[in-house]
Amino acid sequence: MPWYVIYTKPRNEKKVAERLQQIGITVYCPMITMVKQWSDRKKKVQVPLLNSYVFVSLEDKEREKVFEVSGVVRYLFWLGKPAIVRDEEINALKEGLKDTMTSFEVKGIKVGDLMPIPSGPFQGKEGIIKQISKNSLQLILTQLGVLITLHKEENK
Repeated sequence: MPWYVIYTKPRNEKKVAERLQQIGITVYCPMITMVKQWSDRKKKVQVPLLNSYVFVSLEDKEREKVFEVSGVVRYLFWLGKPAIVRDEEINALKEGLKDTMTSFEVKGIKVGDLMPIPSGPFQGKEGIIKQISKNSLQLILTQLGVLITLHKEENK
């Protein structure tokens, strides 16, 4: 069965996914864990990776069934037809979310410190911290002779 993309009302992704599962539709709502900070505490929360989107797998003749659920707005269309996502792409998305780093906190480092890079394309290398700002960090990778900038991911 093909995977379709459903557009939901804002902040209704989890509810829509749960309701669709209850009526027997195969659904995938990719979620990530983020650390949210309030004035008095920090808390890990599960948030959708793709705002206002949920994937459903069903036969073409059953596509109208999703509108029985409140919070569903419409299907995502591509070239005048409902957009279809291949199984490989859904599996790649699931696989990619297994070991992702969703947030980080920088504490106790300063310009000039040597910092090991734990993951990513420069894993195993060390960099000297050149600059620290609110949303980014610049590292000089002396082994490679390059300057890289790491940006904090924005919450949209």
